[in-house]
Amino acid sequence: MLPKYILLVLIVFIVFAKCSKPNEPVIEADICVYGGTSSGVIAAYAAKLQGKSVILIEPGKHLGGMSSGGLGQTDIGNKQAITGLARQFYRDIGRHYGKDEQWVFEPHVAEKIFLDYIRNEEIDVLFSFRLATLNKIGDRLATITVEPSNGTSNNKIIRAKMFIDCSYEGDLMAKTGVSYTVGREPNRLYNETFNGVQLKDKHQFRDGIDPYVIPGNPKSGLIWGVMPDSLFSEGSGDKKLQAYNFRLCLTNQPENRIDITRPADYDSIKYELLIRQLATYTPDSLNWQLLHIASMPNHKTDINNCGGFSSDMVGMNYEYPEGDYETRDQIVKAHESYTKGWLYFIGHDPRVPAHLRNEMLEWGFPKDEYVDNDHFTPQLYIREARRMISDYVMTQHNCQGREKVEDGIGLAAYTMDSHNCQRIVVNGMVKNEGDVQEGGFGPYPISFRSIVPKKGECSNLVVPVCLSASHIAYGSIRMEPVFMVLGQSAAMAACLAIDSETSIQEIDVRKLQVLLKN
Repeated sequence: MLPKYILLVLIVFIVFAKCSKPNEPVIEADICVYGGTSSGVIAAYAAKLQGKSVILIEPGKHLGGMSSGGLGQTDIGNKQAITGLARQFYRDIGRHYGKDEQWVFEPHVAEKIFLDYIRNEEIDVLFSFRLATLNKIGDRLATITVEPSNGTSNNKIIRAKMFIDCSYEGDLMAKTGVSYTVGREPNRLYNETFNGVQLKDKHQFRDGIDPYVIPGNPKSGLIWGVMPDSLFSEGSGDKKLQAYNFRLCLTNQPENRIDITRPADYDSIKYELLIRQLATYTPDSLNWQLLHIASMPNHKTDINNCGGFSSDMVGMNYEYPEGDYETRDQIVKAHESYTKGWLYFIGHDPRVPAHLRNEMLEWGFPKDEYVDNDHFTPQLYIREARRMISDYVMTQHNCQGREKVEDGIGLAAYTMDSHNCQRIVVNGMVKNEGDVQEGGFGPYPISFRSIVPKKGECSNLVVPVCLSASHIAYGSIRMEPVFMVLGQSAAMAACLAIDSETSIQEIDVRKLQVLLKN
């Protein structure tokens, strides 16, 4: 009698032969990694170093996700928590700049290093292909079909023994039928205190900012960016998401600077809230007032949201996680339009104080970054989308050390960090809701069970990015170095499952832990 593993392979082959179309070429690999994020590159790299054949699929044209997409000021928490190939990445960054290691860097430098990993190990990459359909036999993912991101009909079929979903959206996970959630759980679900609705004073408007188009007149409607929703009780759950934005790489070096010009679809009405905010106080400078401007090498920046009204497009991303590709594309374009208009508004609207306008005009888009995308990052910061629900959910208790797992396969160490989730009227004033920044704890282990689906849902899938965690715990885990660590852990687990001829849930975790320490 044939062994069960061989019999399963034969069944997959027979079903695949019946379902595949003659014009759809087949690509076979031991491991298929979906999503060329930093986690995806490291996962593919780690698997190839273990001697496995690998195919990496990236819906866009670039590798590295946010790590090459503008997030040059790495959110670390504790450097000692970052090990393995992830630490190697930051040491390779350091070598580029003539140092032992470096955690701040230019986007093109990060992308070059990710590409070096791919080229040096001769890893096959499918750029500009996205998930279309899949074929699942029992609890095992047999094949996936990917389509060109431009909508043409040059589909390809990927057949692999193991699949790793490293996308920020969790598309492969969701289409496979794995349990997941979107939004904020109520505090009571996991006995937490920082989940759900949280009205705090961080990145908040000062009191007294009127929310209506005609101040004092509710009948005139809400000003752009203010939502009609009500404030629910603290800690209550909903489907709202922390805001997305672009991490902006600008430069003040004249010979490398492209001026920020008026966008074709510019609408100053979108920024009326800034004028009302400025009426309550006059910032000394842009930095830490309207924008967080972190300095990068060679006169460049990593600019992030800061304050009540900034680069975060609060409340405009709710449809993104479950949206189809067209819906997501519209959301990305809306964020890009808002962001470019925001920068232009600060530099040119006469109602903005002159010293802030002059400071903004010192900055422009770098000629040597994103040369194929009009020098603007193509990567929207998807801070949170879907999150898997597996047999173990990471929660606030793990972050704060009250609960410690024994099957840890990586460490997280960052503050529990959620950006604002909604902008609403509270007591007749504009207020942001959802920002949480709670730290004061050391590194803590991330459970192996949190990156694999529940038993019976899918036996050959690993999910290191959209892992199983509550909203607030995910806010601590969701940092690029940790995603890289978990990408390597996922790849090593997948290799172990292949070598052991077993499901991903049944591998020897202690053996995996030993392999990760070597």
